[in-house]
Amino acid sequence: MATIYEVAALAGVSPATVSRVLNGQTVSPEKQRLVRDAAAQLSFTPNKTARRLRKRSSEIITLLVPDIENPFYTALARGVEDRAWEAGYSVMLCNTDDDPAKERRYLQVAASEEVAGVILSPASDEADLGSIASLGRPVVAVDRTTPYPVDAVKIDNRAAGIAATVALFDAGYRRVACIAGPAGIEDTEDRFLGWRQVVTARGAGPAEHYLQHANFRVDGGQQAMSALLALPEPPDAVVTTNNLMAVGALHALQGAGITSERFGLAVLGELPYLVVPPANVIQVRLPARHLGLTAATMLLDRIGGDTQPARTVILRAEVATAGV
Repeated sequence: MATIYEVAALAGVSPATVSRVLNGQTVSPEKQRLVRDAAAQLSFTPNKTARRLRKRSSEIITLLVPDIENPFYTALARGVEDRAWEAGYSVMLCNTDDDPAKERRYLQVAASEEVAGVILSPASDEADLGSIASLGRPVVAVDRTTPYPVDAVKIDNRAAGIAATVALFDAGYRRVACIAGPAGIEDTEDRFLGWRQVVTARGAGPAEHYLQHANFRVDGGQQAMSALLALPEPPDAVVTTNNLMAVGALHALQGAGITSERFGLAVLGELPYLVVPPANVIQVRLPARHLGLTAATMLLDRIGGDTQPARTVILRAEVATAGV
């Protein structure tokens, strides 16, 4: 018996498009024709039981992110929404504040509303997906992974940390510190492990006193940078593992009267557009919108009936100087 994937391949469309045609959802006349012709050619017969189960869910995707005020997650959400809209789905956005209890409540709401699927950036490695999993709703983890056997799309965070640190050493700095997010969070761990790897390899460490954990926000970056500057031998450069902490670090440097010519700064992520960074700030661009697009595509494929084993897609970052 032919599958929805064989129909999609022959028609030259996605499995999600085939599913929409079969379920009577809005699709262009040309795509309807391609799908119906392919189905007829393959003698495809939809699984009516599976279709009835899928139609119990709404055409809403729930997206859970830690901080919608962070431009990284704004761009990620835009990627999810763009792809979902193309497929005829709406997106319900939830802000978890990296709070597992808040995340758990939103997941319960998503389950009770019978949403079509969930995309989440887990607040911890203990994200409770039981309520969603019990309903058979697909889940995709984005930016961070989860112990549950679900699809995931993330950045090669260790490589990003390595790239930022190497760029500072190559620029001539020698005492390179790191401002990382809260301990125990996957992307935080991977990024500062990349920093540590380079510092150790360059014979400048491990220098654990140059590692500061902060809260992913501007105030956290400012406090961490102030603590580094107060050391008996302060660093001459710093890697900040997210964009908002970099803004805080810049504030602390400016407050101490330290110019960008005297101090190196590398940031994982692009600085918010309202911040005009010094020309020599190194930015490791993280593909936030691409993360969202990829996660939404994977989720829509699952909604359309994809049953292959869970897979993880890893995207690469790009190093650039400010203004490039």
